[in-house]
Amino acid sequence: MKIGAGLKFGGYAWRVLDMKDEKALILAEEIIEQRDYHNKSVDITWKDCELRRYLNENFYNQLSKNDQERIVETVNTNPSNLWYKADGGEDTIDKIFLLSIDDVVRKYFGDSSRLLDYPGKNQRYWFQRKDENNMKRKSTFLNCSWWWWLRTPGKNNRVAVYIHGDGNIGIQGNGISKRNTNIIHRLTNDNRGGVRPALWIKM
Repeated sequence: MKIGAGLKFGGYAWRVLDMKDEKALILAEEIIEQRDYHNKSVDITWKDCELRRYLNENFYNQLSKNDQERIVETVNTNPSNLWYKADGGEDTIDKIFLLSIDDVVRKYFGDSSRLLDYPGKNQRYWFQRKDENNMKRKSTFLNCSWWWWLRTPGKNNRVAVYIHGDGNIGIQGNGISKRNTNIIHRLTNDNRGGVRPALWIKM
C-alpha cells in the first residue's frame, strides 16, 4: 500500500490519499451515488447534516463486520469558508466523512493554497478555471463527469462547497437541498451532488 495506489474495500474502488501511524486515508475513486447534503434547506453544518448521518449509519452498516473493524474513527476539524466566513461548525468524530476544502486545496490534489488564501478581486464563485490541479479533482458518476460535495460551507450555511465536473472548486457553494438548476446528470436525470466517501483504515 502506498499513496496514490488503488485498492478494493467494501465493494468499492478507493485511492490512498495519505498514510501515517499504521493507517491509511482512502477516498472513493469515483462518485458512488447522488445525494443531497441535507434533507431540507436550513442553516446546517457538517456535524448535523443528513449526509453525515447517512454515511456514518446507513452506509457504514452495509459494510461487512471485517470491513467495519478496519475503519478508524477520526476527529475532523471543520474549517469555515475563508472567502465568505460561513461557520464550519464544531469538530466531529467520524467513521466516514467528506473531504474539506483544505483537504482538496492544500493536501491531496496538489497545492492550490494561493488561490484560497489570495482570491482575485473579481473572484466570487470559483477558483481559477486554469488551475493546474483541476484535472486531479475531476470525478465521474456512471462514466459521466459530475460534481461532488465537500463538507465545508459555501457563502452561507444553506450551501456547501463542491468540486465541479471540470475539477474547479465552487467555493460559493451549491444548495444543500432541492437546487433550482438546469444541470442534470444525463443518465440519472438527477441534479443532486455526488458522494465520494473518505475514511481511515488500519493497514
